[in-house]
Amino acid sequence: MIHASLKELAAALAAKTLSSVELTQLYLDRIARLNPELNAFITTDPERSLAAARLADARIAAGQAGPLTGIPIAQKDIFCAEGWRTTCGSKMLENFISPYDATVITRLEREAGMVSLGKANMDEFAMGSSNETSWFGPVQNPWDKTRVPGGSSGGSAAAVAAALAPVATGTDTGGSIRQPAALCNLTGLKPTYGVVSRYGMIAFASSLDQAGPMARSAADCALLLNAMAGFDDKDSTSLERPAEDYCRCLGQPLQGLKIGLPREFFGEGCAAGVMAAVQAAIDEYKRLGAELVEVSLPNSHLSVPAYYVIAPAEASSNLSRFDGVRYGYRAPEYRDLSDMYCKTRAQGFGAEVKRRILIGTYVLSHGYYDAYYLQAQRIRRLIADDFVAAFRQCDVILGPTSPSTAFKQGEKAADPVQMYLSDIYTIAVNLAGLPGMSLPCGFDDQGLPIGMQLIGNYFDEARLLNVAHAYQQASDWHRRTPAGLE
Repeated sequence: MIHASLKELAAALAAKTLSSVELTQLYLDRIARLNPELNAFITTDPERSLAAARLADARIAAGQAGPLTGIPIAQKDIFCAEGWRTTCGSKMLENFISPYDATVITRLEREAGMVSLGKANMDEFAMGSSNETSWFGPVQNPWDKTRVPGGSSGGSAAAVAAALAPVATGTDTGGSIRQPAALCNLTGLKPTYGVVSRYGMIAFASSLDQAGPMARSAADCALLLNAMAGFDDKDSTSLERPAEDYCRCLGQPLQGLKIGLPREFFGEGCAAGVMAAVQAAIDEYKRLGAELVEVSLPNSHLSVPAYYVIAPAEASSNLSRFDGVRYGYRAPEYRDLSDMYCKTRAQGFGAEVKRRILIGTYVLSHGYYDAYYLQAQRIRRLIADDFVAAFRQCDVILGPTSPSTAFKQGEKAADPVQMYLSDIYTIAVNLAGLPGMSLPCGFDDQGLPIGMQLIGNYFDEARLLNVAHAYQQASDWHRRTPAGLE
């Protein structure tokens, strides 16, 4: 049952062969047994989770259940949840209890009736690609506990991979859903910017952050996105669009589908094992009836430098609120107000967060704004225009998600640039605001998962999910689970 799909779990709950309380307890028992080593969860509250499960069982008994009612979920600790400790992986918010729910939490728990198992570990303020920057310690990859699970949604990814939860929420600013999904053998989707509300999601870079689902399959991601998506008047960047069913295209044939292969994604810099697995997946798509088209994204090589100007600039502004005055950590000893600000931020933030605040403040400062920030925004426009041109030739774009499989813990910690390059294939999607997803496509010679990335046109999530679903119907990579965790 712990490896069942969302449809299978919903069917069992509807048939009364299993109650939500029993299912929730099953996962809580696994968390209690396995989380001390994996460190996938920062906070759990079994009494609260079981109380929500009892409410879900009552809804099911009353005939008021939806397709997700009573099913447990792990929530990334970036989402405010009323009454839950919400830390964002930082000492700065170590003891913060949220007084309200993020819209994503409201829609999944209050409206869809899902049961939160706890708050999943993450890189501090979502800044990282390995889940090593968390104040609460690194997360272990269930496939090899000496390796990273990816970041920043590494706790969510590890929780689902180790069957501590059937599904999880994540957020993606430069690849933080897709990269950990690739490194942990999951399916993860970053929707079009504005499709899922950011209200109550602690901000890193507001023009890039986007919430999305993480699960084993595209079909499960589609069900989760149905519950998460929709207009929210509390979020000024939320898009007012008609509601849609993201499951509606699942099962459609791929005949006539044009898959774009960017020549920039298939050059040097990608591990041979990763490229071989992606090529095998391309061959499978050909057998499924898709047509392959070579496209070009000529400015994609500028995405990393542009991102590491824009994202830190926005972070320096968003994180200015953490000053020790209103909420969160406050330095215990200080001379005056200025000293309190300085000591609070010096003690409350980790090294990576400080690095990005300093970079962001610098590029926004007088005399450097035009040279760095404005120039990066111009490059962002060029990158988005490249995708517009590419989608005139194809329906979806395919390539690797990450240039390598999961790397050793500590391997890149001393070299920020090498760490940043982990997201070289994913960042451009955020800069353009497009939907992108990662799905499993094989394993390397060390038995580590490999992910391939699919990128869709704006608001084309339903087709993107079907393209992934068709591949998963023809392969079983996504059904593989780590050994030694039963």
